[in-house]
Amino acid sequence: MIDLAKVGLKDFTRSAKILILTNTIYAFVLPVIDIFVASYIMRNSNDPSKVILYQLAIYVGIPITFFINGFLLNKINIKRLFSLGMILSGVSMVFMMSLDEINYTGIAIAGLIMGMSFGLYWANRDYLVLATTKDRTRNFYYGLETFLYTIIASTVPVLIGWFLMSGEVEGDLSNEGVNSAYRVITMIVFGITILASIVFHFGTYEKPKNEKFLYFKFHKLWKKMLQLAVLKGLAQGFIVTAPAMLMMKFFQSEGALGSAISIGAVIAAVIMLLLGKYSKPKHRLAIFSVGLICFFLASFFNGLLFNTTGVILFMFLLLIARPVLDIAYFPIQLKVIDLLSSIENRNEFSYILNHEFGLFVGRFLGAGTFLVIAFYINTDIALRYALLIIGVLQLLSIIIAKQLLKQQETLENETFTSKNIGTQNKDAIEVDVTTVQ
Repeated sequence: MIDLAKVGLKDFTRSAKILILTNTIYAFVLPVIDIFVASYIMRNSNDPSKVILYQLAIYVGIPITFFINGFLLNKINIKRLFSLGMILSGVSMVFMMSLDEINYTGIAIAGLIMGMSFGLYWANRDYLVLATTKDRTRNFYYGLETFLYTIIASTVPVLIGWFLMSGEVEGDLSNEGVNSAYRVITMIVFGITILASIVFHFGTYEKPKNEKFLYFKFHKLWKKMLQLAVLKGLAQGFIVTAPAMLMMKFFQSEGALGSAISIGAVIAAVIMLLLGKYSKPKHRLAIFSVGLICFFLASFFNGLLFNTTGVILFMFLLLIARPVLDIAYFPIQLKVIDLLSSIENRNEFSYILNHEFGLFVGRFLGAGTFLVIAFYINTDIALRYALLIIGVLQLLSIIIAKQLLKQQETLENETFTSKNIGTQNKDAIEVDVTTVQ
């Protein structure tokens, strides 16, 4: 039996290592996209609804680009598509910073471009991980990647936050001084996306097999996976935008925002590395449950206190919840794709695409919940209780994940038994033919 505790970098191919390096470089961009674009909108509009609207535009762009990516994969090398996805994130930020006024039209266009970026990046990234790793190495792959991302995410927000405040330190108390700093960061981001694209081209990657990728009927096991996707999508918008909105509301400073994001991040990074190296596939449900409980507690304390203390507790628990959820969720998803693509003889990308539409439904419902509460009651109530509603609903994922893993194990055993019977019958026929001769 393979000792999964000994899985390490030696178990990865050269292309998998280059993919990890590429994602590590691009990780310097992600905190800027996740946090400071939202804080830029808040600073220049003071309207949380515009932040959520920006996220909705992103969420519209992602599934559309996933779908288009399916056609492009048959004509364009996956390296170019993946690289374009990274570079477009810089293009979106450049467009946002060039707006004279943060209006709904500008936000929608910037959001759609960022959605296209995410669509190309994640559609191809998921496939690349699926193609370059095995199930036994995926806990370590995501643990290592999350460790590196969390370390970067613990330092970048602090550096950027205080750099953004340099405009005020220099005596420019208006938004223009800070906005100038935002523009400098945007150009740095653009340069990093180009560097990550260059590094990625040193790897060798095959495109998905066969051309058909759009299906509407799937195995019943995949329906369980889609239920998880919808629940995961519910929280995604809040995971990205809530920190910036809450921090800008209670602390009024990107410097404080950056410092708060870094609280507990190093601890979370070490936890991710240890979980990735020493956990086994059988531990994924427990890890997933811990992540969901941490997210619930984060939303609970935010709703209960709704002050600076509540925000700090929310940020600390979210820093743990987000990577813990990912380190369990992604291997579960990829294992299901491995199994069903073999049984149904379909392109792996068809499952990645369909999964994205499940996420989109969840994102739309989650962001919609916030907007409805914000417009019909008020923004503070939305910030306080929409997160709590999502946190409670997400706990259902524990039950669904348990059912999914049980069904997956049953299906694996049935498939294994069926293959064995087929092999035995084939051997028996060969013996009979030999006897007759």
